[in-house]
Amino acid sequence: MIGWHRRRFVRTVVLLAAVAGCDRRSALPPPPPVEVSSDATGHYCGMRLIDHEGPKGQIHLAGRSEPVWFSSVRDTIVFLRSPEEPRAIVAAYVNDMSRAADARQPERGAWVEAKLAWFVIDSEARGGMGAPEAVPFSSSAAAEAFRATRGGRVVRFDDIPDSYVLGSTPPADAPAHTGH
Repeated sequence: MIGWHRRRFVRTVVLLAAVAGCDRRSALPPPPPVEVSSDATGHYCGMRLIDHEGPKGQIHLAGRSEPVWFSSVRDTIVFLRSPEEPRAIVAAYVNDMSRAADARQPERGAWVEAKLAWFVIDSEARGGMGAPEAVPFSSSAAAEAFRATRGGRVVRFDDIPDSYVLGSTPPADAPAHTGH
């Protein structure tokens, strides 16, 4: 009888150790953002990111060495919220416009974790394909300063309405975007 209890105890300890090991692996820090290369292409549009103006996004998936690229922040959010897309997401970054000297082509190092960013939505800003853009910032003060000059409202990632990123067309008064 003692042998049965001992085996059960050992199995329980092994199971708990395995679960603890899984927790340690999932607690690993996310991979750092990768800089946009000249051949990086947008996941949805299939076009080179350098041909699109404005903030971009990247999502890192488990088991994949290169990130999935997006020509706009809006497309990045769509991917994160779409149940059809892979769920093995280990990191998601968007350009930090508070660290971008050139809003048309944010420079190297201007990244922020998407879920930690402050976003200005409903502003006059347009993304890479001319659609309304969710403009990301690493600080609420920078987002508020942008909002004060370009309109819109400041929200956190989880407060961006699905209708904003999944809407079908930009407003009629949106500037035309050519070349794409």
